[in-house]
Amino acid sequence: MRILGIDPGYERLGVAVLEKNKGDKREKVIFSECFKTSAKLDFSERLLLLGEEVRKVIKKFKPEVLSIETLFLTSNQKTVMRVAEARGVVIYEAVQVELKIFEATPLQIKVATTGYGRADKNQIMKMVQMLVEVEKNKTSDDELDAIAIALTAFAYMKNN
Repeated sequence: MRILGIDPGYERLGVAVLEKNKGDKREKVIFSECFKTSAKLDFSERLLLLGEEVRKVIKKFKPEVLSIETLFLTSNQKTVMRVAEARGVVIYEAVQVELKIFEATPLQIKVATTGYGRADKNQIMKMVQMLVEVEKNKTSDDELDAIAIALTAFAYMKNN
């Protein structure tokens, strides 16, 4: 099975495709990146670029599931709204090709990767690097978060 993990954002979009086949002991990262858009562009252009990038990744790697992080509330309403719009673009692209959608809460991601619901960012990042083989040059939080989000879908889908 292939899962596309997305850490949503409009400035930086964490993207990862993980695969696990029958007989595999653990998941394998087959692609990951942190896709960036320029603040110099209109917001609508940034959304267009995000959609195009997600569409390319889906077309190339043919995942069966989109795993995307849900939003948590923050005091910056403008940022929350814009990230919500970016999530909408990603979900739209996935629904267009009939991917199953798995939405992971921050708590689910922490529990699935570390076994501890109050884990901090550093603990999650360390565990991601222990759970799957990640290239040494992959240090973007957004990219590693996308891998954690995909791992969460594997964990929860296995148990359901």
